[in-house]
Amino acid sequence: MLRLDERARVDGVGRFKELLAVAVLPVLTGYTAVATVLATVAALATESHFSATGVLLAAGPGWLAAYQVPVVIGGNELGLLPLALTIGVCALVARSAFGAVDRLGYRTPRQAGVVIGTVAGTHAVVGVTIAVLANGAIVTADPLHAFAVPGLVSGAAATVGVARRCGLLDVLRPHVDAAAIAGMRAAALGMAGLLATSALVLTAATAFAVPTMQTLFAAHAPGFGSGFGMLLLCLGYVPNAVLAVLAFLLGPGFTLGATSLGPVHFEGGLVPAVPVLAGIPENYAVWWPALFLLPALIGAGVGWTLRASSSAPVERLRSVAVAGALIGFATVVLTTLAGGGLGGGPLPGLLLPAGLLSVAAFAWIFLPGALVAWLAGPRVVSDAQDAVSDVPDAVSDAQDAVSDVPDAVSDVPDAVSDAQDAEFDVEDAELDGAETDTAEEASDSDAADASDPGEASDTGDGADDSADVDGVDAAGDGDSAGSEGAHGVAEDGEDGEDARKDHFEHDIDTTDGDVDAPDDVAADTDSGSVDAPDQGAPKPNAEVDDAADNDPAGSPEPDATRPDER
Repeated sequence: MLRLDERARVDGVGRFKELLAVAVLPVLTGYTAVATVLATVAALATESHFSATGVLLAAGPGWLAAYQVPVVIGGNELGLLPLALTIGVCALVARSAFGAVDRLGYRTPRQAGVVIGTVAGTHAVVGVTIAVLANGAIVTADPLHAFAVPGLVSGAAATVGVARRCGLLDVLRPHVDAAAIAGMRAAALGMAGLLATSALVLTAATAFAVPTMQTLFAAHAPGFGSGFGMLLLCLGYVPNAVLAVLAFLLGPGFTLGATSLGPVHFEGGLVPAVPVLAGIPENYAVWWPALFLLPALIGAGVGWTLRASSSAPVERLRSVAVAGALIGFATVVLTTLAGGGLGGGPLPGLLLPAGLLSVAAFAWIFLPGALVAWLAGPRVVSDAQDAVSDVPDAVSDAQDAVSDVPDAVSDVPDAVSDAQDAEFDVEDAELDGAETDTAEEASDSDAADASDPGEASDTGDGADDSADVDGVDAAGDGDSAGSEGAHGVAEDGEDGEDARKDHFEHDIDTTDGDVDAPDDVAADTDSGSVDAPDQGAPKPNAEVDDAADNDPAGSPEPDATRPDER
């Protein structure tokens, strides 16, 4: 248990150390860097008096200037501050924040907020402390600006440093659609392209102005120490010059000192005697409007990168619009930081119209980018165009169908009559089928009667059949002369009896097992005689009748017996 508590205490101490390091080290490193530069320049300058105390005291306002806090020198505000120092300290803060979250194992946005808050709070406290301590000195700063600006700048830098490791982008991703994400990526590429193009233009202008730069170094910074200090000053303002060139390329231009220039306007005047500004032209050139092609090409490049971002042209246009808006916003922020006054001297400093620049940046990105993204991307609207092209064919088909309506109407009576004829044919066929069935049944019954006399007589009267058979038997016993006929009758009797058995299978009552004979047959059976068949009933066999008539002895009538007894 003690080991767990000790481990927790050690982890807590280690976490505190890491947070303290990420908060203090960037501040101390930046302060040391500024003090080193000042000490080096003061030591190398030929007409300066080096003082360690003076360097340490001057490093405080220099640290504020590195975070873009305007400083007041002798009652005049210096707002045009070198962006190179700001880029350096931001990179330092971002790297420190990244290392802190890596060592602490922070991977969530909430944990990232702890690091960001620690860094921003520390810088804000240090800034306001320096401003308060410098109160009454030659170089001072506004405490409110000294508190807010370093905190914002350092917090933004720390956010950039921990964004990927702690998943800050993943938090925003569910709330942003795919078109916006593609626009953000394209905006980063577009802004990088604009800055790179501006840097190339500045480099080309400076290369053509090398003689002017040499003259300025010799006139205003003689000696190694002064020249080194002037070189550091120029390097510090290179990012500011790049943004001034960007303002020139976008169209609104910039104003530096008494000079105002742009691609379509120029007003010459005095400028600060700094070698980094040697590339500023003295006269207007008619080919300057051709430089508009550079931002237009960058906008087209943004559209080209977004050509496959979506199959829908409208979504691609949205992505281009997002990219243009973000680039316009970034232009506002950067140009605001890049400009400023020169301490109330005869020259007003560098003025960059941030609002016009943002609108111009958006236009140069969106217009050519939207055109390229629309034309170079997938054209799903081709289906709609095909559908539109099929409209005339559909209209012609409809007209043909309308023209066929009268013919169809005229064919209706014929169709009705055909249907009636078909109905009559069906009825006739049914009647013919019924008659055919009836005829077949009749023919079957006739065939049965003709082939089986016993069955025919049984169908008419069961008792008659029995009498005929008995008569046949009696005739066979009494008349030997008619044996052949009697023998044939006996065979017919056997066939008739088989037929009667088949017939009796349908008539036998399974309840009592007796055969239900007709009433007349029962009456004749009681009297001991069998009635002769009706005139209309067919005789069983001619030979039977002849045998009965030729019996001279008048053979007695056979006893009427029940079929079951037989």
